[in-house]
Amino acid sequence: MSAQKTTPGGALAAFLGLIGFSVVAGVLVTAMVTPALAVASTTANNTVGIFEDLPDYLDFGQLSQRNTLWATQGGQPVAFAQVFDQNREEVTWDNVSQFAKDAAVAGEDERFYTHGGVDMAGIARAALNNVTSSSTQGASTLTQQLVKNLLIADALNESDPDVRSQKIAEAQANSLDRKLKEAKLAIGLEKRYTKQEILLGYLNIAGYGGNTYGIESAAQQYYSTSAKDLTLAQAASLVAIVQSPNTRKPDSPDNWAANQSRRDAILGNMLTQKLVDQAQYDEAIATPVNETTVHVSVPQQGCQNATAAAHFCSYVVNNIDKLEALGANAEERRANWKIGGYDIYTSIDLDQQSLAEQTLARYTPANETRFQLGSAISTIQVGTGRIVVMAQNKGFNSTDTADATQTSVNFNTDASNGSSTGFQPGSTYKLFTLVNWLQNGHGLNEFVDGSPRTYSLPAKCSDVVPNLFRNDGNTNFGRINVLRATAQSVNAAFANMASQLDLCDIRDTAVSMGMHRADGGELKTNPTMILGTDEVAPLSVANAYATVASGGILCQPIAVDKVVDASGAELVGQSQDCSQAITPDVAAAAATALQGVMNGGTGNAANPRDGTPLIGKTGTADAVHTFLAAASTRLATAAWIGNIVGTQDLRRITVGGVNGGRLRFPIMREVLTSLDASALGADAAAFPTASRALLTGTTQAVPNVAGQSPDNARVLIESLGLSYSLGGTVASELPAGQVASTDPGAGSLVSRGSQITVSTSDGTLSTTVPNVVGESQADAVRALNAAGFDAARYTYTYVESSPENVCDVTSVSPAAGGTAAKSAAITLTVNGGVLGAAAPRCT
Repeated sequence: MSAQKTTPGGALAAFLGLIGFSVVAGVLVTAMVTPALAVASTTANNTVGIFEDLPDYLDFGQLSQRNTLWATQGGQPVAFAQVFDQNREEVTWDNVSQFAKDAAVAGEDERFYTHGGVDMAGIARAALNNVTSSSTQGASTLTQQLVKNLLIADALNESDPDVRSQKIAEAQANSLDRKLKEAKLAIGLEKRYTKQEILLGYLNIAGYGGNTYGIESAAQQYYSTSAKDLTLAQAASLVAIVQSPNTRKPDSPDNWAANQSRRDAILGNMLTQKLVDQAQYDEAIATPVNETTVHVSVPQQGCQNATAAAHFCSYVVNNIDKLEALGANAEERRANWKIGGYDIYTSIDLDQQSLAEQTLARYTPANETRFQLGSAISTIQVGTGRIVVMAQNKGFNSTDTADATQTSVNFNTDASNGSSTGFQPGSTYKLFTLVNWLQNGHGLNEFVDGSPRTYSLPAKCSDVVPNLFRNDGNTNFGRINVLRATAQSVNAAFANMASQLDLCDIRDTAVSMGMHRADGGELKTNPTMILGTDEVAPLSVANAYATVASGGILCQPIAVDKVVDASGAELVGQSQDCSQAITPDVAAAAATALQGVMNGGTGNAANPRDGTPLIGKTGTADAVHTFLAAASTRLATAAWIGNIVGTQDLRRITVGGVNGGRLRFPIMREVLTSLDASALGADAAAFPTASRALLTGTTQAVPNVAGQSPDNARVLIESLGLSYSLGGTVASELPAGQVASTDPGAGSLVSRGSQITVSTSDGTLSTTVPNVVGESQADAVRALNAAGFDAARYTYTYVESSPENVCDVTSVSPAAGGTAAKSAAITLTVNGGVLGAAAPRCT
């Protein structure tokens, strides 16, 4: 019922309107109770005709309620966010205070338990009051108010704003037609439902100001209590709101007096109707409505008000149309989500989430002003795809009030799930060249060229473009095996590997392991793609390394473990979607190489040394973005630290005393320490070792062709499945034109098809041995010296001879006329005279 001031003319109009309504309502009641009698008159026929298109009653249906997101903390489920279209939480009869039930009846419909949906006595009373009093009264019963609220609730569920507005206007229209339809439906409700069901339905649907609906949400918002625990004064105060929410909701001091006035009137009605005794009344009436009694709890609606993991909350909400438990298709799922009442139990671990957020806040503060510093961490459970951590340094704010420390962009995800277009992962992308190398039968112990050089990398699906590949710091690693090249992240070595593969196949390997561009485009197949120039999400990087850690099984990331609907029925969450992406042998070999990164390689500084076996890979993209991926057999994590926008060189700036390029190491070390000790990460197993075949691969030892002619060397090299290339000449002791050396050197294990570069001798380090036989020793030495031999390498052997031939040379080794290295040892045999005599002085 309502009461308001009116003029005499308005009172007369209201009186006539109510009299007309009462007449027609009487016919309506007759039509519904004794239809045969009612239709006997023309008046009744015309009146009942209004309702031909109306149902006999309205179903209560499912009212729009809060959706609650749950996480795990301390091993227990805990709510961390509420997302709703209407702030309502339906409660059962036993969970509503008797004071609230009685206050609703006393304040809104004192004959509720005696009428059949339309209160004829109330209509007559209101008509008389409106003529004789300066205020007007309404005559709507609780059942009629429930009908109106049901129609409004139905309208609010309309997705089309124009349709929604039209239906709300129809439900609230101040017309005789609307009143009659409302009365008809109210009578239908009374015939279908019990009084208890109708009263509870009213208490759960009534509006209590703003977006708050239902007695439970109102109790929580205005008095920080539950509907079950409402005191008499509180219950009457809440019922006082429903007639005029904007002026009586007690969240503002401006409304306290109006709320208390109406509350006191309701309390008086309750006393008169003997619903409370005098002592209860006296205590309640003495209770003020002010700052001492009103305890407002602002509804924590939306991810912005989540108590934790706000960006993850946004990720879940953005994926609601993919949650099969909510409906058969995206449209149905969104509609059911809007109605709400779901408890969404997610995969996030708030203990690990909090640790990651605190670590990022400490090392990469959100209020950094010199450049736009961003950071993010994603952790995925190996073998399931469950997202355990999704943290970043910027807080969540999707409104226009966001400051520099906040953003609605989720750095961990794709554009479709969080508006991020991703970041270049740098050398973490080398994983896919490594895996494709192994898929093609190559081995970890194969040597490749780690020297800077230009390659035209094969690409069957795109143009071949030459590109110069340099190493970090312009280092030249020379010949290096793949194990060490991975541990040290040698760019040129991976370019050499890619030259024996195909960029399009490497791209396909990346896709098969869950990698994709964050903007939804296709991964690139240009030469630099092998060094991580595609913009991707940290979540995708973590999942790719989880694929290796799981023995080659790719599991799509999931965030929802289970769903419980408004009825309490437990529904499935996101089903695990796992498939074998790479073979277990290839995964084991890749893990063998990646363990070297975390143990003495470029990721060594991030290893917490807690006994957990780890694989990993670092990545740097022009020092603008840095990545670090690490995984055990239980959990896989990727960390990104970089420029949200801009090109600040991280290596040329310090943040909190740490070089920007190295921030990822202490961050990852602390995060891994916590993860490894958690229930999800503890007791990680050792990674399987690489098979002998994938250690050695399809290798071939380089033959020793030194001293051979180039043509003979070519035949031998090519017969072994290697590629022959003639290089320049080198200083050598071998005769000019003969093969002096190869690169890689003789005996090196190389991949089949590897290029062997042959260098020939220029002869500068060899000479012809002069014929010094018959010459004196002194003359022979002078001749040998003149030929370029080293006198320190001469040896003299004296033999018996006649005196007249003393000191003559009888032989030379190497033989006269032959070619010998200038550094070769020379042996001269010299006549020594009579045996036993003193050695001759021949110098």
